[in-house]
Amino acid sequence: MINTNIPLEELNKMSANTIGEHLEIVFTEVGTDYICGTMPVDKRTKQPMGLLHGGASAVLAESLGSIGSYLCVDPNTQACVGLSISCNHIRAAKEGFVTGKAILIHEGSKTHIWNIDIVNDKGQLVCSSRLTVMVLDKK
Repeated sequence: MINTNIPLEELNKMSANTIGEHLEIVFTEVGTDYICGTMPVDKRTKQPMGLLHGGASAVLAESLGSIGSYLCVDPNTQACVGLSISCNHIRAAKEGFVTGKAILIHEGSKTHIWNIDIVNDKGQLVCSSRLTVMVLDKK
């Protein structure tokens, strides 16, 4: 279960000096089994044909799931790292923002699995992802 007691402001500060900050990923909502965030579709996130880059969608998906897993563990004794991600790119996005919602579908002691759907400003599905996160014990 996700710890919903950490303020969004604190979660967003964790992106300082990371790819999340560079791409302006912003965490917007946290629930007991999900986390949401946004990312602009602009010159940093587009590919040469002017469309949202699939890799940028993967960064948003992994950012949401990884922070979601962080909220499920004791960060003093455990760390979470991405193990596998797959993305199906459904529709192009050319402008505005995309919004991702990562839903926790498996919370094991050593792995977490997330489904992440990313939609455009009209609520249309742009990308559907699955992320597996490994939970490591800190030494």
